Amino acid sequence: MSTATDVLWSPGPSQTEGSNVAAFLRWLDRTRGLSFPGYPELWEWSTTDLPGFWSAVWEFYGLDAVTGYDEVLGDPSMPGATWFRGARLNFAERCFAQATDARPALISVSEGGTSAETSWEQLRHETAALAAALKDMGVRPGDRVAGYLPNTSHAVVALLATAAIGAVWTVCSPDFGTPSVLARLRQARPTVLLAADGYHHGGKEFDRRAAVSEIVDGLPTLRHLVAVGHLHPSSAAAPWSQRPEVTQHVWPELLARPGAQLDFADVPFDHPLWILWSSGTTGVPKGIVQGHGGIVVELLKALGLGSDLRADDRYFFHTSTSWMVWNLMVAGLLHGSTIVLYDGSPGYPDINGVWRVAEQTGATMVGVGAAYLAAAEAAGAHPAAETDLSAVRSVLQTGSALPVSTWHWAAERLVPGAWVQSICGGTDICSVLAGGSPLLPVRAGRIQCPALGVALASWDPAGQPLVGEQGELVVTAPLPSMPLHFVDDPGGERYRASYFDVYPGVWRHGDWAILDSDLTVVVAGRSDSTLNRMGVRMGSGDIYEVVEPLPQIADSLVVGAELSDGRYSMPLFVVLADGARLDDALRKEITTAIRSRLSPRHVPDRIEQVAAVPRTLTGKKLEVPVKRILQGARVCDVSAEGAVAHPEMLEWFAEFAAQL
Repeated sequence: MSTATDVLWSPGPSQTEGSNVAAFLRWLDRTRGLSFPGYPELWEWSTTDLPGFWSAVWEFYGLDAVTGYDEVLGDPSMPGATWFRGARLNFAERCFAQATDARPALISVSEGGTSAETSWEQLRHETAALAAALKDMGVRPGDRVAGYLPNTSHAVVALLATAAIGAVWTVCSPDFGTPSVLARLRQARPTVLLAADGYHHGGKEFDRRAAVSEIVDGLPTLRHLVAVGHLHPSSAAAPWSQRPEVTQHVWPELLARPGAQLDFADVPFDHPLWILWSSGTTGVPKGIVQGHGGIVVELLKALGLGSDLRADDRYFFHTSTSWMVWNLMVAGLLHGSTIVLYDGSPGYPDINGVWRVAEQTGATMVGVGAAYLAAAEAAGAHPAAETDLSAVRSVLQTGSALPVSTWHWAAERLVPGAWVQSICGGTDICSVLAGGSPLLPVRAGRIQCPALGVALASWDPAGQPLVGEQGELVVTAPLPSMPLHFVDDPGGERYRASYFDVYPGVWRHGDWAILDSDLTVVVAGRSDSTLNRMGVRMGSGDIYEVVEPLPQIADSLVVGAELSDGRYSMPLFVVLADGARLDDALRKEITTAIRSRLSPRHVPDRIEQVAAVPRTLTGKKLEVPVKRILQGARVCDVSAEGAVAHPEMLEWFAEFAAQL
């Protein structure tokens, strides 16, 4: 239970009364005669009267003036709940509904560069031109358009243009290696790929044209390649692919359509908007399909009534296009906010890299991963003294749990007096399950509250709710942005197995969580074996596909564990082939392979030799038990006697855990 002594921030009267959620409360009282004394009562209503709450969000944000609907929630069972039957919404249209001449739509920055503003008028023109070009390429509603793009204005324009014509968007960041990209985009089967020549990171330019060529070769459905000269505009003049049936277009030429008009496809509420990519521990990544309407209403609510995002905010999240917070940031356009796009490392030119971009762009709301804040604390950084962050009113933190010491560091040395929001959500819903509220205080080590409309709970293995004890984080009622379906999962088996196999009809999110009686939430890390570095998830199977084909490796095991001191540890354990030796050369070969074929984020912290990999008697690697041992669990609590091959290795991992 949290106490008054750990309060780091409390909203003042002006912050509370001037917030979006306070305006929502006044609106509920005025229009519906509903009065709630505080956040707990509002949250309780929002999760028990789903039609009442979501119809209120709909009307509060003016969607009733755009489209009607037959009913808010048809069948409420999960999976398969049906929302706002009969409504028609286009995500891109709702973004442009907030256009204004008073503020820019986008501010773009690359490492070491000046900031460039994109007006709403320019954004509309570029979106219209690209939408017309996509139609000329034969793209129709429901077709897939893919990106291989960094966090730049090109990616935002491409998403909006794709959504405008009713096609389905998906993107991979260019720091992903070719096999990792193809594992995703082959499932999407795009006809058009928009690809950049590279990206910036750590003071260097990374040319990705060779990777683009490999990706084009690996996508048999592809018919058009749009070359984006991000690093060097002239680079798009030369062919990037040798496939004669793939036509290459140059980005500036596609935008040279002065008379292009932006029209929006009239799509139903559950029309597919985009595919986000997650991953289990084995098999191919999961293509999570979310719809126009669900994303619109959910992110109006989450960003507006939760994070308190406003039209006059400059909203900056340090992210790649492969992390769902990129989509969460772009959705700031739904609120008329200016979004800040940064292509670069958070630690360039020094650990204050993100804050220098915030200073340069006048950002008012800044989002970062927990690992970045922890690294800044460890480095002794003092952003408040070293940069001008006077415009910042709130900092959002996500990706993993934040150590208590880092909470205090942020309160004292980051932006003193600013509201630090810790948010927990995920790719699966592209939103927030638990996060902040300007009606509540911030306590060290705790998320302020479950988000409105989210029936959040912590359950024991028998499905009984827990208060003040760690259990499985579950959601007991549907949300509008839950997946429509997975790619190539026509019967829904993979979807059901991902969230509903433990508690039928109840969403199990895959995190350990504590929900206290005061509604504060502690998320203790993944309850499964998904790797999660800075919010970007990748399955352990992806690591094995890279490591185990090496002739020196006979077997391997990788886990990612959130430790009690706030660190995230991701060791790789390898069983060597006969005659092989784990020396610096082999370690370098392994890390180079992972970096080039998957992602720099997923290079292990250390590589250790083991005699054997413990497995179940059916041959499954004991990833979750080993993870729990590294987090401090006793061997006897994670595995039953007689159920494990090589049980002696569990004691070895317990000894290893003592060294972390």
